Amino acid sequence: MSFTDYLLLFSGMGLVTYLPRWFPLFHLAHRRLPQWLIDWLSLIPVAILSALLAPILFVDTQPRCLHIGKLELLVAIPTLIFALKSRSMGATVLVGMLLYWVGGLFF
Repeated sequence: MSFTDYLLLFSGMGLVTYLPRWFPLFHLAHRRLPQWLIDWLSLIPVAILSALLAPILFVDTQPRCLHIGKLELLVAIPTLIFALKSRSMGATVLVGMLLYWVGGLFF
């Protein structure tokens, strides 16, 4: 491929990445959104985090079956309780890492 082909390729990829983000912001910047839409949009981060964490916490990778006794789940429960009580992200990360390390020594 020539330099011009690469330049067109990168420009096209930039447009495809930039336009879907720019268009809603431009279109909705000066409009008031209905409250039901704001409430619905506030659920998206929770749904994404749940979708990322559920396979790690509940499913074994090789046979692809539900496994409740995984180390990750056993560590996540006390880490969640600590996070709810302390409300400190840094301390929660440290406690989770420490519990995972200690759990790895015994399991």
